[in-house]
Amino acid sequence: MQHVVAFKKPVTSAEAAPIQGNVIRNFTPNWFATTMGTGILSVALAQFPGHPHLFLVGKALWLFNILLFATCTLLYAARWMLHFDEASRVFTHSVVSMFFGCIPMGLATIINGLLIYGIPQIGDTAVAIATTLWWLDVMLSLACGLAIPFLMFTRQSHSIDQMTAVWLLPIVASEVVAASGGLLLPHIANAQAQFTVLMTSLVLWACSVPLAMSVLVILFLRMAVHKLPHVRMAASSWLALGPIGTGALGLLVISQNGPTVLSDSGLASVATAFGGASFLGAILLWGYGIWWLATAVLITLRYLREGLPFNIGWWAYTFPLGVFAVATLRLSTMVPIAAIAIFGNVLVMALTGMWLLVATKTFKGALDRSLFVSPCLTTD
Repeated sequence: MQHVVAFKKPVTSAEAAPIQGNVIRNFTPNWFATTMGTGILSVALAQFPGHPHLFLVGKALWLFNILLFATCTLLYAARWMLHFDEASRVFTHSVVSMFFGCIPMGLATIINGLLIYGIPQIGDTAVAIATTLWWLDVMLSLACGLAIPFLMFTRQSHSIDQMTAVWLLPIVASEVVAASGGLLLPHIANAQAQFTVLMTSLVLWACSVPLAMSVLVILFLRMAVHKLPHVRMAASSWLALGPIGTGALGLLVISQNGPTVLSDSGLASVATAFGGASFLGAILLWGYGIWWLATAVLITLRYLREGLPFNIGWWAYTFPLGVFAVATLRLSTMVPIAAIAIFGNVLVMALTGMWLLVATKTFKGALDRSLFVSPCLTTD
């Protein structure tokens, strides 16, 4: 009678290390949401020219955000180098993979900060750096907007009853970069380069906003049929406001800066109509956003009755609110209605309070390492 002896594969030190709390092994793209929320607050605080102290606070946040983004990049790169097989599981995870979109969106806030805070310090050098980073961000956003949905179609498992607004994250990245392109336009000296950036921004907007609006239709149906998502996904209810606010902001910026670029490129005959159409589209999107803002508030109040456990997803309370606030303030400079400016101020105050709350809880969770948990490894 033959005996078969089974040999166990030696356990490496990396495999033996505790999973939860291991910072590098558990670092996921979700953490780039912290750079989105911090970055949009820095941009929002720069929208008050009569308050230089807010400008200084915004500048400090922008500098901190650069450090934060660099830290997240290094930690996530380290995970891929040290735990490649585990890191690659993200592509089959139906939730965590969506957060790849946070990377180009976080970078976009740094680019915007370069145009706001960098130009007064280093002049044209800031524009050159912002332009280079913007083209990099264009590629990142398009990659997310194409690759992640393709993985949803081919490798991941999804169902309508489990769907949340997190589906929007990889899609919305392109329109965030489009809005940054609109802000970059007046700082570019070369007319041909301006026109190229404008056309690219419009294509990015078109690759994002219509698709995001389609997802919102499905999201409405999902909530009507299957009710609200689990309480751990409560913050995702605010994500619907993101593509609406960013889409409106992008059109507002393009309506201001685009007509001049078109005129300088020999398209003066369509410049006025282009500006008017962009402005009208922005107002319609902004009005649509008010409905989703009110809905998000009502949903959050409903969740509060059950109690809201903190997780890294709480950063979803910041960026969507921030882009809608910035869009509101931009609109207030173009429309002579004082109530819009007041509304924008209230939104920025709400954003500041929410950022302080979420940042404090995140800092505590990072210190005790309780937030460093990778859902991709929960089956280990």
